[in-house]
Amino acid sequence: MCVRAPARSRRPALSSSRDLLVVAPIPPELERRLAADFTLLKRKPEQAERLPHAVLVTTSMVGADAAMMDALPDLRLIACNGTGLDMIDLAAAEARGITVQNTPDVVTEDTADFAIGLTYAALRRIPEADRFVRAGRWRSERMTPARRVFSRRLGIVGLGKIGKAVARRAAGLGMSVAYTARSPKPDLPYDFHPSAEALAGAVDILVLCCSGGPETAGLVNGAVLDALGPQGFLINVSRGSVVDEAALLDALATGRIAGAGLDVFNNEPGIDERFFTLENVVLQPHYATVTAESREAMADILHSAIAHQFAALR
Repeated sequence: MCVRAPARSRRPALSSSRDLLVVAPIPPELERRLAADFTLLKRKPEQAERLPHAVLVTTSMVGADAAMMDALPDLRLIACNGTGLDMIDLAAAEARGITVQNTPDVVTEDTADFAIGLTYAALRRIPEADRFVRAGRWRSERMTPARRVFSRRLGIVGLGKIGKAVARRAAGLGMSVAYTARSPKPDLPYDFHPSAEALAGAVDILVLCCSGGPETAGLVNGAVLDALGPQGFLINVSRGSVVDEAALLDALATGRIAGAGLDVFNNEPGIDERFFTLENVVLQPHYATVTAESREAMADILHSAIAHQFAALR
């Protein structure tokens, strides 16, 4: 998606430089693609300088705030590697006439695949079984039964593009599907629930596919987890901020929910170490979108947007 801001008048002339200010760690595929045609100047976000940079490269996790935009008076384009825009001050970008380009559609199918993968990993205890075998325990022990995925009731929080892709996969695997969203979607064959808590009480697996940001911060709290119950599983491929992590840790440790599959956390990568001691949670390093195919496509989108921006400055 490209969020285009209104054109500004009386802007100072820019230099002919093709420098890109990079304020976040970017994937090697993107770095190689950009470095072939542009000069990459790497800075920490707080080191943004008042230089004639027309393009800022960031990620969904680092974003760009109003102060950073203020420090770059000639900024024309924010190229964001990732889907989420909650860490970018879009109001400030619009006020300054800055275009924001992210890479949302590329990761839809990969993220949906990963949500289903986490569902299997958590319910069928695949990572735990791998550890069991590697530790040599199979020689003298047997694992207790896992949970069936087929026929489970799956609820999706946020039925956007990724949520719909998860729903299609779940239905194809023989699961019933329900959802909650800002409003019902009568054109879809899934049951609607008015809140995350109501949805959690009606399903076995709660999959988070909603956007991050203030509107969804702490949406999955203790009440939602209690509604999900001791036979329920939480799968999160959205943002760590959507979940009250203290409540989740307590629910996992005390058996108030059966388990979880988590790809995102509140403090990445320095996550709460209490997660490491829990066998009923599958932990992933924000990996849902990381496929060779998606990385190449994301690099293509951002390279094209940046090249177009420099062409427009000539």
